[in-house]
Amino acid sequence: MDYNWDWGIFFKPTGIGDEIYLDWYLTGLGWTVALALSGWLVALALGSLLGVLRTLPGRVLPGIAGAYVELFRNVPLLVQLFVWYFLVPDFLPEPLQVWFKQDLSPAASAFLSVTLCLGLFTAARVCEQVRTGIQALPRGQTAAARALGLRLPQIYRHVLLPQAFRLIVPPLTSEFLNIFKNSSVASLIGLMELLAQTRQTAEFSANLFEAFTLATLIYFSLNMSLMLLMRAIEKRVAVPGLIAAGGR
Repeated sequence: MDYNWDWGIFFKPTGIGDEIYLDWYLTGLGWTVALALSGWLVALALGSLLGVLRTLPGRVLPGIAGAYVELFRNVPLLVQLFVWYFLVPDFLPEPLQVWFKQDLSPAASAFLSVTLCLGLFTAARVCEQVRTGIQALPRGQTAAARALGLRLPQIYRHVLLPQAFRLIVPPLTSEFLNIFKNSSVASLIGLMELLAQTRQTAEFSANLFEAFTLATLIYFSLNMSLMLLMRAIEKRVAVPGLIAAGGR
């Protein structure tokens, strides 16, 4: 294979200011982490609310939450990103359109769009995890809470949700890792996160294999660190003897 390997390329100047190629990776990693954490906060909050709605009595609220899940889970993430970035701003009131398209920098508007896209897309998946965790608790939990005189909001807040979240730490870990990997779609609308910076490095330096090898190692190290952290959290919050025993 006629290829000139150069692993020192990351410490060479890019030709743009005083930056070296490694600086691009650090900048891209910062955008990736910011996107993933911001999207995760939206996903966890909204997904938890939707998960609760799906387990409420009646049909209206569970039906609305179910429709949300089916819509956002069955439309490809890339399509949703283009809708949020190119289509939705045109339907906003004029002051918000001006703010989004002119007042915000291109990076800020792209960041906002990707954060909403990742958050709303992942919320549908978090919803199903929360619903499953609640329904996996023994029915006696709800009956005992009602016998103590707790109202429905109090039952969810003090009895069901604290236990359900402990049960669903493993699947939530998977969703948390996925949102970091899904953040790479931001490169398609010009946000210079890790994947975009990797492609730029490969194009500027002509060292394709080195550029993508470093990106792979960064993604792998980041996700392994997060997985180990979530495993530690899972062990810490586990309740001995808490075993799923039928629906709520």
